[in-house]
Amino acid sequence: MAGEVPLYGPAARHYLRGRPPYSAHLLAVLSSELGLDGTGRLLDVGCGPGVLAVQLAPAFGDVVGLDPDPVMLDEAARHAARHGVVATWIEAPAERIPELGLAPVRLATFGQSFHWTDRDTVATAVFDVLEPGGSIALVLHDIDHGAAPTPAPAPSIPHQALRSLVRRYLGPQDRAAAGLRPGFTEPSEAAIARSRFGTFRKLHAAGRADIVRDVDGVIDGYLSSSFAAPHQFGAELDAFVADARELLLAVSPNGRFWDWPGDTWILVATKP
Repeated sequence: MAGEVPLYGPAARHYLRGRPPYSAHLLAVLSSELGLDGTGRLLDVGCGPGVLAVQLAPAFGDVVGLDPDPVMLDEAARHAARHGVVATWIEAPAERIPELGLAPVRLATFGQSFHWTDRDTVATAVFDVLEPGGSIALVLHDIDHGAAPTPAPAPSIPHQALRSLVRRYLGPQDRAAAGLRPGFTEPSEAAIARSRFGTFRKLHAAGRADIVRDVDGVIDGYLSSSFAAPHQFGAELDAFVADARELLLAVSPNGRFWDWPGDTWILVATKP
């Protein structure tokens, strides 16, 4: 999982405050689809600060989060403790799953993380660690699916202007994606389809229409991303934050913004 390159660096502390949450119905959708009943093991791969691990924990008897970044795992442990979730956190990239001696897993999840891995290797590793009838689930936001609320509860985040500001500081190329393995942009479905899983199904869970952020929350969202992680700005980080704040307040003087991530998209494949 791109373990050699610090994709996120010190972005971990911005992640929970800045990233839009997944659908409030995600747990119910997966439980219905997979017959989850509070037993078995959840393995959240590339768990970051534990968003999926914590949200899905009620459906399992055991929760394991895996991530190569120790700072992310520290955030995950704190996030889980705040929600009364007991979990095991393992510092390792997804490609090392075969070496970890994990007990059989009922569900392995990837929250916007599968595309950063060596997908063919990781799909095989996950297949092998799943119990019979266990599943893999890739979870993403799908901005193109779901009806946005009308009227919007606040002005939309001016993403185009903010991305232009990022490019002004960092240049036109996404530094995080530069130099990654060939095939990085290939749809993840292709890797699942050619793996031993073979077939998969796609589900959606209704998105959250009422996410309203303040200026700091919007900036946290950008600083939590791989393409605008804080370490990439170096000594210009404070200047970027000041410019972003000025831009945002010009759009919404009261500092409130509507964050619409679309529905939550789920690709599920099950081991026979």
